[in-house]
Amino acid sequence: MEGNNKKGYAWAISAGLNAALAAVSAKLITPQIVRYGLVILFNATMWGCYVNSLKALSSLQATVTNFAANFLSSGLAGYLLFKEPLSFQVNQYMLMILDQLTPFCSFSYAFLVYASELLIRCIAFDFECEA
Repeated sequence: MEGNNKKGYAWAISAGLNAALAAVSAKLITPQIVRYGLVILFNATMWGCYVNSLKALSSLQATVTNFAANFLSSGLAGYLLFKEPLSFQVNQYMLMILDQLTPFCSFSYAFLVYASELLIRCIAFDFECEA
C-alpha cells in the first residue's frame, strides 16, 4: 500500500504541474491554434493524472496535493517567467503548504520540498540566492 500511496502522490503532483503548464502556455504561446491545442493537451493530461491519483489516494489527499502543486508551481512560474510580484501573504501560504506536506513525504520528496521552501524564502525576503 505504501508504494501505491507514493504513486498516488506522484500522480497528484503531476496533475497540479500540468494545470500550471496549461496556464503558462496560455500566456506564453502566440499563435492561437497552438495556444488552444496546448491548453487542451495539458488539461486533458491533468485530468488523467488526477483520476489516477484518486485510484491510490483518498479524494481529500488527491485534491489537496493537486491544489498545492498547482498553487506553488503557478506562483513560481508567474514570478520567474512573467516577473509578477508575490505578496508577503502568498509567500506565507506557500511556506505553510510546504510545511504541511513535509511529514508525509519520502526523503527525496522532502528534499525537494526543502529546496522549494528555501527558494520561496529567498524570493520573499529578496535575498541573494546562489546555486
